Amino acid sequence: MGSFSIWHWLIVLLIVVMVFGTKKLKNVGEDLGAAVKGFKDGMKGGEDASAASNAQQQVTNTARTDANTVDVDAKTKS
Repeated sequence: MGSFSIWHWLIVLLIVVMVFGTKKLKNVGEDLGAAVKGFKDGMKGGEDASAASNAQQQVTNTARTDANTVDVDAKTKS
């Protein structure tokens, strides 16, 4: 009684298809796939963005001698 047979799952699948329709289920599948792909790309891009932000934070001596440059200490929020 604790386990469902294949027939139980087929009936549940049939009811879900009848309630939502195949087009709606197809759209949900495409949206889920796009979300997973976007998450993976974001994780890959996060590593690249952190390296780029480190490169932007470096201050050279030529920027300090510029008359229009203001020297400040940036602090991070905690």
